[in-house]
Amino acid sequence: MKKTVIYSVIFAIAAMTFIIYTASHKVIVIADVAQDEVRTEESGGDVKPAEKDLLTFGENTENTDYLCIPLKSGIRAETVKIENHYMDNELWVIFEDDCSNFYKTNLITGNRSKINIGYYEQEGKKTRLKFSLTGVFEYRSILEGNNLYIEFLPPKEMYEKIVVIDPAGGGEEYGIEADGLSEKEITLEIARKLKEKLDATDIKAYYTRMEDVYPSEASRVAIANDAKADMLIRIQVGADKDTSLFGTQTVYNESYFIPEFGSIELADLLEREVVTGIRGKAIGLIPAKEEEYVLQKAEVPAAGICVGYITNEKERELLKSESYLDYIAQGIYNAILKAYE
Repeated sequence: MKKTVIYSVIFAIAAMTFIIYTASHKVIVIADVAQDEVRTEESGGDVKPAEKDLLTFGENTENTDYLCIPLKSGIRAETVKIENHYMDNELWVIFEDDCSNFYKTNLITGNRSKINIGYYEQEGKKTRLKFSLTGVFEYRSILEGNNLYIEFLPPKEMYEKIVVIDPAGGGEEYGIEADGLSEKEITLEIARKLKEKLDATDIKAYYTRMEDVYPSEASRVAIANDAKADMLIRIQVGADKDTSLFGTQTVYNESYFIPEFGSIELADLLEREVVTGIRGKAIGLIPAKEEEYVLQKAEVPAAGICVGYITNEKERELLKSESYLDYIAQGIYNAILKAYE
């Protein structure tokens, strides 16, 4: 009887010790949030320059894979969010706590070879750490003790299949307009419908915009080149002085050629699948003009699908239809899947 009691006490002590040790060394993976999943109102908006302070870094330690961010005592995993603002080459780490004084005296350490500069912003009790990066990266992160560790990885190390979707226009760049309808609205809506379909696959898709903003042409193409994407698909709308002209046309980068699957093969797939999806008319494939920067500067297979002519009255009415835009998105989606076959 005494032996049983003694063993029970020893077991209880050992179990409690293990629990305490495990709790104090608990490793928690923090999920990343991609830029296309970030709602505008949650992104912080404009912050006055006076509210920004530079982060202080310790000596760069390249013999480790991780950046180490110290955390203020009491910060819980559920109050930490990481946002991947790949269009701006930025990583945001957000805490639901006032850390304005904490980062004045605590250094960011570890491997910062992928970081240009870092600063933090305070808005009420919300703190944002913003890291300007040297390119497009994906991330792995763990929270252990009072430290957040982040590893920067090239997209191709995390994803086997990568596509970049570029809806033309945005912001003050309305693109082609007719009868109250603009190119920027059409292309963005198609991209949103396409995202719903791609999200259900193992294909990683980067979007040059998911809001009514205008990224520069250089930043659009840089995503595809930095990520070493398998393909870049630009969604655009056509116009012509001849208002009787209608149909689908695809533009491709004729200077970029690789065996078996290059820009012209991508353009051909897009043309065939979209035309089939909408039961429309194919106008054909044409090389991109010199001024079509995104397609010309792409270092990956690149094509732009002109989904219809906004200057044609009947086609313009179709482009106002949600179901018609979904057919177009389905056609682009089918082309992407066939490209990977």
